[in-house]
Amino acid sequence: MDFRAAREVSCGQPANNKEGLMYRTEQEQFWSGEFGDAYISRNCSVEQQAAATGRMAHILARTADIRSVLELGANIGMNLVALRTLLPRARLEAVEINENAYRHLASIPGVTAHHGSILDYRQETPVDLAFTAGVLIHINPDELSRVYATLYEASARYVALCEYYSPVPVEVLYRGHTARLFKRDFAGELMTRYPDLRLVDYGFVYHRDPVFPGDDFTWFVMEKTRRHIDVPT
Repeated sequence: MDFRAAREVSCGQPANNKEGLMYRTEQEQFWSGEFGDAYISRNCSVEQQAAATGRMAHILARTADIRSVLELGANIGMNLVALRTLLPRARLEAVEINENAYRHLASIPGVTAHHGSILDYRQETPVDLAFTAGVLIHINPDELSRVYATLYEASARYVALCEYYSPVPVEVLYRGHTARLFKRDFAGELMTRYPDLRLVDYGFVYHRDPVFPGDDFTWFVMEKTRRHIDVPT
């Protein structure tokens, strides 16, 4: 799927057929509705797709033998489009709460898409890499432990995060809304909760990067030191 086609698909008019699902947190309800639809239109350019490809290339360079990937909160699938190019033979899965974003996500060839909240999702078969990008920052802080467990249990080897960082938990006003964006040391909390995770590498993506600008976020790659291994029967 080339980037130009991705832009045309991603920026289409959202369908007006919400399922009326109810969620346990106000943040889930917020992102599954009209605000989540508007987010699609703001985040679907060719330039953003190129930046996503550069970001995923940096992360994959710190890993080895990735044959399967799961993204929690994938939106329209820009990271998955990038991964399909970078890992053409890998098994790709993703979860997305917004129905219209999910429809775009499910249209990407070779991606298995799941519609629903990541607070309720459980991965049946562990993947080599499980990750989030700009998702943990929007999770109700009281529910973070649930998402940490899902990430950790879904991974057979690597966990990656691309999120805003703060050494202490803080709430940030987000486009005029309160209780919608939270910054903290997500990676540090994850490694404290699961001591067998070791830090492989981390980096910062600056909004004035001349090649692949980002949104001033930090990425982390962690690896399990006690790995799940499939034993042939």
